[in-house]
Amino acid sequence: MTAALRILIGCETSGVMRRAFAARGHDVWSCDVMPAEDGSNRHIRGDLRLYLAEGWDLLCVMHPPCTRLCNSGVRWLTEPPKNPPEDAMATERAAWPVMGRDARLAVMWRLLGEGADLFAACWAAPVARVAVENPVMHKHARALMPADLPRPQIVQPWWFGEPYFKATGFYLRQLPPLRATNRLTAPRKATEPDRHKAWSAIHRASPGPDRARFRSRT
Repeated sequence: MTAALRILIGCETSGVMRRAFAARGHDVWSCDVMPAEDGSNRHIRGDLRLYLAEGWDLLCVMHPPCTRLCNSGVRWLTEPPKNPPEDAMATERAAWPVMGRDARLAVMWRLLGEGADLFAACWAAPVARVAVENPVMHKHARALMPADLPRPQIVQPWWFGEPYFKATGFYLRQLPPLRATNRLTAPRKATEPDRHKAWSAIHRASPGPDRARFRSRT
């Protein structure tokens, strides 16, 4: 049996990854600014960056806030959204209706910088083995990344028997690439539109307070 590892699962509230590693006998904790959805006492509530240097064998940052880094969010850097972003400060959200375009853009670029700082801190963590998950980044986010950040391994849920589309990047240090364990045949939009629509449920999630959390789960 492989020796138990001390593992920190960053930016997770669901407990899914924590429980999966715990089931294999590891000493595993999750960490997020929000409470654990399952009420576990093996969840650290706080800024992940404060706990990176506590002697972990493996750091898995599975769901870092990606809204500002991924391709789907790049459009807001040239034309800000009409509604205030949820990750803006409360004062900014309150003032959003009367803000000018330039002021709104300044907020969006600041949020990009904050997201990049968190990602970079996780990659630079003093942990031997690191896996950071993020969707495909846009060029502005890539420009803010550490120089030693490798190209990600891009995987899809349907490589592992889950009938969904969601291109996800894993940035790995001293860990082997993921291998497909149950590769499904993905439906084509032109020939199987109904199945293709069902597989696109993550991208088609309805607007609402839980949309970002739902879309972040991989």
